[in-house]
Amino acid sequence: MKRLPSLFVSHGAPTWALEPGVAGAHLARLGRSIEAPRAVLVMSPHWITRGLALTGAATPKTIHDFGGFPDELYRLQYPAPGHPQLARAAGQLLEAAGHRVALDDQRGLDHGAWVPLMHLFPKADVPVFQLSMPVGLDAPSAWQLGEALAPLAGDGVLIVGSGSLTHNLYEIGPPDAAPEPYVIEFVEWMRAAAVALERERITHALERAPHARRAHPTPDHYLPLPFAAGAAALDAPVEVLPGGITHGMLSMESYLFGQADLFGQANR
Repeated sequence: MKRLPSLFVSHGAPTWALEPGVAGAHLARLGRSIEAPRAVLVMSPHWITRGLALTGAATPKTIHDFGGFPDELYRLQYPAPGHPQLARAAGQLLEAAGHRVALDDQRGLDHGAWVPLMHLFPKADVPVFQLSMPVGLDAPSAWQLGEALAPLAGDGVLIVGSGSLTHNLYEIGPPDAAPEPYVIEFVEWMRAAAVALERERITHALERAPHARRAHPTPDHYLPLPFAAGAAALDAPVEVLPGGITHGMLSMESYLFGQADLFGQANR
């Protein structure tokens, strides 16, 4: 099959599973438009380990790794199968790139994986496995991990970095709060870097982008973006999946690297 694109998705609050909004509608349309993958590989900041790990469970559980939300959210299940064979193949690619990798056959899917996938593949019929985020990961290293796993895209795997384009929960407001000006400025800078697929800007955005440290007091929710970008070919077209800004500071914008015109216009 032809090479699949890679995807950076802003997964927002867990309640996104119940309230798809504009961002959910775009993911649903993407899921209907893209060639059906053999599996999805997700890196999420909600699984951080010492060293790298991959999930190897054949039937991963749905992890509700959050608190204080409506009961309905805890009743949601995403019963997608795992794919131990492709997880082992991913581990071999990472080991060939010089990494030590553990296979965890007990770990389920955290909400950074299953919440966006509920919109992307709502039937839960595409196998899913996860790559952990190692302690101390930085943006250049996240890009390199994506590069190491890029051959999987030619073998039918959709590589997804699930994080958030902005993530300052210290400043979270009500869902309909007006977007903070600093968030708008940061998002515009990042959009230009992502559309250009410019490695230098993407991997050094937290040092160079306007208001970067305010938009990301910690880097964990940013790092899935360079991971997804690193998995793409350097001349890949890029599509912006608009999602708006919720809670005044939480951008839901996402980027598809490697496939154009799914939404009627290409950005590169």
